[in-house]
Amino acid sequence: MTIASDTLAADAAKAAEREARRQRWFSRITKIEGYLSVLGLGFIVPILKMIGGDSVKTQSKELWRQAGVPVLAMVIFLGVWSVLAPRVQTSLGAIPGPAEVWEQVGVLMSDHFAERAKEKAFYERQDKRNAEIRAADPKAEIKVRSYVGKPTYIDKILTSLRTVFTGFLIGTVVAIPLGIVAGLSPTVNAAINPFVQIFKPVSPLAWLPLVTMVVSALYTSSDPMFEKSFLVSAITVTLCSLWPTLINTSLGVASIDKDLMNVAKVLRLGWAKKVFKLVIPSSLPLIFTGMRLSLGVGWMVLIAAEMLAQNPGLGKFVWDEFQNGSSSSLARIMVAVFTIGIIGFLLDRVMYALQAAFTFSAKR
Repeated sequence: MTIASDTLAADAAKAAEREARRQRWFSRITKIEGYLSVLGLGFIVPILKMIGGDSVKTQSKELWRQAGVPVLAMVIFLGVWSVLAPRVQTSLGAIPGPAEVWEQVGVLMSDHFAERAKEKAFYERQDKRNAEIRAADPKAEIKVRSYVGKPTYIDKILTSLRTVFTGFLIGTVVAIPLGIVAGLSPTVNAAINPFVQIFKPVSPLAWLPLVTMVVSALYTSSDPMFEKSFLVSAITVTLCSLWPTLINTSLGVASIDKDLMNVAKVLRLGWAKKVFKLVIPSSLPLIFTGMRLSLGVGWMVLIAAEMLAQNPGLGKFVWDEFQNGSSSSLARIMVAVFTIGIIGFLLDRVMYALQAAFTFSAKR
């Protein structure tokens, strides 16, 4: 009888230990679930729960919903694209299918690595030549030249990112203070509102000629820090993208609980302390929502701006391929289309992650 009791006690202890481990595992999953969702990796959670011993049937359904359905939809899309693309004939030939587009991805990447190899060889030759000159005459004047090879597809992506972030940051610096002042003062809000309603719907194609003329008139340096095409594109992005941040900031500030504002009055907080200690923290969720919208708008606007301003980014790449009219142009344009879409998604994820980190209110 004693042996049986000891056995039952040992089994109960093992079961309790297993349950404790299971609870610790699920506690860890709960902690990282929000981060995975923000990063777009929420489908990993059902897998982790199944590993932890949760219902396989329940978690399989969740895994299918989060990962299986999107993958199936993408496969169907690729299949339909493959079937229908060859049937659409254009002046440049048939619409390229997934295989042709993927082939051009490889070609563009090969061009990038080949150009980087040329750049490396150029600097190695230059360093060797300068070393020989210095060895022959230590007082000789050494000339260092920069490599001026053609920009690759990756270079164009980086140019577009630099341009959109410049325009976005300028717009954010302008929009958030204006939005705070407008949210705190109905008078200022009434003064700003007509400009918001008039300029918010204006297309980048309308702003671009004006911006080009203003930049050409004012930016006349003989040794400019930035190319005019870069400034024109960035300023156009600013003018088109600042409105969502301005509107959401103003709304967030105006929506702060009146009791909190009364507390600021009771504590006799100065204007600066009230803004930085109370107003901004309370309105951060809507500010970040506006910034996410602004960045998305800016990324869309950028492509049109680069096409016309000839800023050497993705927009110019699309325009050059359209003008080129080669047999691979359509496939390269479609590579750019997918690149623009994927980067736009990643930019939104970055802003969403920042919103979750700073506001603790972002939800799936």
